[in-house]
Amino acid sequence: MTRSVKIAIGSVFIGILVLAIKTLAWWLTGSVALMSDALESIVNVATALAALLAIHIAAQPADADHPFGHHKAEYFSAVLEGVLIVVAAVLILREAWGAWLQPEPIQQVGMGLIINLSAGVLNAVWCFVLLREGRKLNSPALVADGKHLLTDVFSSAGVAIGVGAAALTGWLWLDAALAALVAVNILWSGWQVIRGSVGGLMDAAVPEEDLSEMRAIISANAEGAVEAHDLRSRRAGQAVFLEFHLVVPGDMTVDCAHEICDRIEHALQDAIAGCRVTIHVEPEHKAKHSGIVVL
Repeated sequence: MTRSVKIAIGSVFIGILVLAIKTLAWWLTGSVALMSDALESIVNVATALAALLAIHIAAQPADADHPFGHHKAEYFSAVLEGVLIVVAAVLILREAWGAWLQPEPIQQVGMGLIINLSAGVLNAVWCFVLLREGRKLNSPALVADGKHLLTDVFSSAGVAIGVGAAALTGWLWLDAALAALVAVNILWSGWQVIRGSVGGLMDAAVPEEDLSEMRAIISANAEGAVEAHDLRSRRAGQAVFLEFHLVVPGDMTVDCAHEICDRIEHALQDAIAGCRVTIHVEPEHKAKHSGIVVL
């Protein structure tokens, strides 16, 4: 079992525990704002399950039907997370509108807030784990899950403050207004998750700083070649695909050209986790006198 799968399983258990705690807080208080917080936790459980399934699929080795692997499964999971987040936001807005029209008094505020805040602390700790490990493992599904959980942490804190203020002032409309604000925050989170995943599904190039690192590695390890050009890249889950043309002297043997390619490939794979390199060797008259200059 890979580390990514273990973390994804942990997310499912944490999500169920937080959902139970927040549901208890809502049951004690009757607050629609705390209900919205609990409803978002249902989405957390669903997205954690989707992330677990996607990471399991993405970890499967390449086969005859999928020669480049199954890495993009994680992007489908992240898109599904975004859609579920939007659905949750719409449901919360519906409940908030009902509470705005017919506000209800909040019960056992102190105990309810203490219980709800304990769930927020648990979410904050796990959010840190997801973001740190997701970036370390280049897992879009874990990062998306962590970013969504981060918005949950902030919205839970805001809800707790607002519910306390509503109980102290007697302004019951604050409860419904806070639920609506939570919904808007969730909508923004869902949009961010979907936007980031669509880039991966559309084979967007890796960030410019990563490309600069790749060019420097190629330049430093291509001794004997003339130049490298037409560098193209894309990220698919935990894998980074890189291809380019390497121009070598016309009289260079195949063995020597292959040795240069191996040297570049190993250097890239050592520096960039999950890097898959394809090099097209060309004779000197194909040089474009642009691109990557060999040091």
